Amino acid sequence: MLRRYSLGFAALALSGTVVASDDWTQFRGPNADNISKGPPVPTEWSLDKNVKWKVKIPGTGWAAPVVIGDHVYVVSAFSEKQTIPKPMNFGGGGGGMGRGRGGFGGPPGGGPPGAGKGDPKNMQKGSEGKGSPRGGFGGGGGGGRGGFGGYGNKKAPDEVYQWQVFCLDRKTGDIVWKKEAVAKKPTVPTHSTNTYASETPVSDGERIYAYFAMTGLYCYTLKGDFVWSKDLGSFGTRDDWGTGSSPVLHGDKIYVQCDNEQKSFLVALDKKTGDEIWRKPREEKTNWSTPYIWKNKGRTELVTLGVNRVRSYNPENGEVLWEMAGLDSNSASSPASDDEAIYFGIAGPGSNGPMFAVKAGATGDITLKDGKKSNDYVMWSKTGTGPRMPSPILLDGRLYIASSGLLTCLDAKTGEQIYKERLQGARGITTSPWVNDGKVFVLDEDGNAFVVKAGPKFEVVGKGKLTEMFWSSPAISAGAIFLRGVEHLYCIN
Repeated sequence: MLRRYSLGFAALALSGTVVASDDWTQFRGPNADNISKGPPVPTEWSLDKNVKWKVKIPGTGWAAPVVIGDHVYVVSAFSEKQTIPKPMNFGGGGGGMGRGRGGFGGPPGGGPPGAGKGDPKNMQKGSEGKGSPRGGFGGGGGGGRGGFGGYGNKKAPDEVYQWQVFCLDRKTGDIVWKKEAVAKKPTVPTHSTNTYASETPVSDGERIYAYFAMTGLYCYTLKGDFVWSKDLGSFGTRDDWGTGSSPVLHGDKIYVQCDNEQKSFLVALDKKTGDEIWRKPREEKTNWSTPYIWKNKGRTELVTLGVNRVRSYNPENGEVLWEMAGLDSNSASSPASDDEAIYFGIAGPGSNGPMFAVKAGATGDITLKDGKKSNDYVMWSKTGTGPRMPSPILLDGRLYIASSGLLTCLDAKTGEQIYKERLQGARGITTSPWVNDGKVFVLDEDGNAFVVKAGPKFEVVGKGKLTEMFWSSPAISAGAIFLRGVEHLYCIN
């Protein structure tokens, strides 16, 4: 396939994968850090400014786009009767639909849905820890948006879905080819804000690997020729909220983390054939975090977050290198790292969740003892700073964490807070922030973008605005941003 880019090749070549330097090959980019080292992208945009093209993608999917050469690849799940996720569609079941930023509710309830609209002037005072005793994320006493509601016992849709892979021309947005991976009825339900195509595909520059979770993993050439598929089984998820963990590549293997309510596992497959190389059972329940390849000063590790344990595996054979307890809740974000340390955390009830920094070279059980904030391998831990769903950014010794309309900056060596500032006008944030040209970009679920100058001082230097729901993370390539909304794919250039 011809490339119009220079022959600069990314560091992925070290792992047996060769891609052009401007390619965005997976969730959070070629190095899974959401840092674009390419030319500057626009810092201002709207529907009539710096939007090169806007294309409607049939069906729904929170999978991020990937960019290989002159083409953009996206996946989707389509049915004639499907509903479109909406930012405020967070109720469900017997849970609270309140406009409070409610926390986890109690056990399933059979009573009426919670009402609790709260006071819109009191946006930040709702309790996140208790919620309604009738189930779901309750209103929590008012303020902000409500959270997920409903506690399982749903049925999968009784209609046929088409799981599709699209290849688009990056210059025009025109569809070059479309392939239907499979057409059948879903085997598991999902939450009304989730989709059946929430896992970002991954590419090695020769093939595209589309993982549709409980529906299978499918491999195509970049021209759309089918290569192989693999059924990894179907398992229920927590409260029927669905799936979201994307596959990752390293060397000749593709890795899938399938944490669920029945039979969790981590599996390595041969990327050329789909044959299973190794599989490790996991003592975990549902998680949505994408596994993370950490190349540090001593070795390469495959790190997974989980409710019970964060674990690092040898990517060659699945041997556990180190593990630690401490997250104590389901994970959706992925880590950030450098050569010396890896950083990860969760928001937790009441936004009191922890953030941890673990040194390279850790071994065995490195769980912190009661009351301790560090040990031989844990550099530091800090409560109240962990991310909800967006993954953190590590840049020039600082960690940037976007959550609940706020941007927090920490000193990566010490964990000390440099600043914690509100992004004025921001609503819920699900999209992982990204970096380009010394700036941190944050996108909320309503399409409001905030461009913040990287550094110790909080300074907004640009803004963008699009008018639909955004949960998907971006792709950045050759001076362009590709943003996937609930209905459209945008090229900002």
